[in-house]
Amino acid sequence: MAFGQLNSGEDMPMAEINVTPLVDVMLVLLIVFMVTMPVLTHSIPLQLPVASGKNTSEPKEPLRLSISERGEYVLGETTFGLPELTQQFREANQSNPDTVLAIAADKGAAYDYVAQVLAAARDAGLHKVGFVTEEKQ
Repeated sequence: MAFGQLNSGEDMPMAEINVTPLVDVMLVLLIVFMVTMPVLTHSIPLQLPVASGKNTSEPKEPLRLSISERGEYVLGETTFGLPELTQQFREANQSNPDTVLAIAADKGAAYDYVAQVLAAARDAGLHKVGFVTEEKQ
């Protein structure tokens, strides 16, 4: 590196780049990456399901259950009470263990009605349950 003289008489700018700020920034980045790298490599052990590449069966139509505000359970086109509904769930599970239950509950329905249906589905052996919602417009 060449240092300029104080009284050299030449008013030419120095032609060298000052690298001190560059080195400071690089050291800060190095420290930041050293701190964040262990966080990025941390993982949670999961046992993910394995899907086969072949899908020979057609997707089954889910059981569509509607729950009204008054607690009426409508499966398809028929209104059922809770004991009959549980029996329908058992029959559906016996015919197809992969039966999907799609629940469409009214916004004003009490949570107790939905909880009773979820308990009935669990007791009948249905494990695939989804909720039908509307998109905001």
